[in-house]
Amino acid sequence: MAFVTGLLLIDAPASALNNLGAIPGEREENTVGVKVITTKAGNFPYVSAQAFRYWLRTTLERRVPEWKASPIFREEKIAYTDANPILYWDDDIFGYMRAPSKADTAKKSREESGLLADATPVKDTVTRASPFRVSTLVSIAPVNPTNDFGVMSRHEGNPVPHEHQFYRTTLKGLFSLDLWGCGTFSYRNRTGFRNLDDERVRLIRDIPNAKHLASEQSYRLPKQDRLARVKALFSGMAQLEGGAKQTLHYTDVSPALVIFAVTAGGNHIFHHTVGANRAGLPEVKIDALRDALRVFADSILSPVYVGWVKGYLDEARSGFEQFVTEHNATAADAGLPSIYLSHPREAFTAFVEAFDQHPEWLD
Repeated sequence: MAFVTGLLLIDAPASALNNLGAIPGEREENTVGVKVITTKAGNFPYVSAQAFRYWLRTTLERRVPEWKASPIFREEKIAYTDANPILYWDDDIFGYMRAPSKADTAKKSREESGLLADATPVKDTVTRASPFRVSTLVSIAPVNPTNDFGVMSRHEGNPVPHEHQFYRTTLKGLFSLDLWGCGTFSYRNRTGFRNLDDERVRLIRDIPNAKHLASEQSYRLPKQDRLARVKALFSGMAQLEGGAKQTLHYTDVSPALVIFAVTAGGNHIFHHTVGANRAGLPEVKIDALRDALRVFADSILSPVYVGWVKGYLDEARSGFEQFVTEHNATAADAGLPSIYLSHPREAFTAFVEAFDQHPEWLD
């Protein structure tokens, strides 16, 4: 099985991309704090994986025309998607959990949405673990968030004070996509593994060229359908938008630097290739990357794509360009993967285009 394995950096020069709400005990009752991991080394601001996945899903809906988002239904205390990965691409890529419900609020929600006729019936609990995995995005070095004090004073009477935290850092996150799992759905009657109930099995049987993998108790969509979904996902990654407090801080959350490749296993081979130097600034560890390319050469199935925005860490980029030139000159003879260096959006675009020449990555 093959995976897309990568890491990304988000440059957050003055940002509050994921907040925790009001902080008890502060001088102002409405002081909004940022999410941080507190350690002996200091405070590490972070963006939750849930927030990142929300950014990506909404980017796909807004910026990738072919993306097919699943409708969302709301009951009194829960919400869920249609849980139909055959029709809806985000149910396939991002997973779901749905159980039968006879509650009046569920029926009312579907009626009010206008989607009742299109809702897929569910008779048994269906779940799907997301083939797309992402880590928490964590600051590469500890920082102390800044408290910014402001007031609302465009009215008569006393001004209304408010306060919020923000930080300056680089956030690092890992991502992985199980290519075999995309468009492959299990009907195994086991908790956590049943992607398809009888109704959904009937639907996929009607898809021309869909395969029944009897030994694995699974069905698989045609390869071209699976390719379209994977390519759309990475087209969205290239255009990533989102984040809290954009009105005040306007942070570009598209990756400033990204490293990824198709690998034969799901372990993350690039995790330790980027870190912080003694000054707390991001650093691409060339020796660590060189070692990863050598040790895992037989597991890397594609070129290693590196997207690096010019203007971001330019001095380090210059040294990295020299390393890439030297590496690529001898990579083929040494049995090592080549490195493709460009802008992050160009790297994702080149990767998407490469799938047309390498559909075997999905096998």
